[in-house]
Amino acid sequence: MKTMPLNKSQLKEKIKQGLIKDYVDLDRQLQPSGFDVTVDKIKRFESRGSLDFSNSERRISEASDVVTEKRSEEDKYGWWNLDQGAYKIVMNERVDIPNDLVAFGYPRSSLLRMGCTIENAVWDPGFTGVGSFLLLVENPDGVDIKQNARVNQLVFHDTGGTQGYQGKYTE
Repeated sequence: MKTMPLNKSQLKEKIKQGLIKDYVDLDRQLQPSGFDVTVDKIKRFESRGSLDFSNSERRISEASDVVTEKRSEEDKYGWWNLDQGAYKIVMNERVDIPNDLVAFGYPRSSLLRMGCTIENAVWDPGFTGVGSFLLLVENPDGVDIKQNARVNQLVFHDTGGTQGYQGKYTE
């Protein structure tokens, strides 16, 4: 079965039904074939993680918040000044993916042109929550990212219905 991404009008209807909540600006974030998610927090990894087959010994790496800095007193939001390295981004938006949809995340092209990328896992049918993903800053000079910046685009596909997410997700 060939699936096509939901288009803008289909996605808008799904958002009205509760697919995505806590977005910053629906008109700006809604794209022709996806939805731009925004940055709530950026965290620096502080410990080693562990992964096994059954997840019974899985340990998610500890991470601490990177502090923002305002460039002027008029700034409503601060900036993260990030050096080269790996970071965890926690998004503002909450997703409630029904069992007939799956999402794939892609970095915004602006981010790529700055020497950064984002790595995502599959956003499974049935997943509910605030997601996080990996930001890799490859630019030797680093990058500055402002709070609420649009960095990652979720593209939703209809699965025709399936069993929902059975995993254990923790930030």
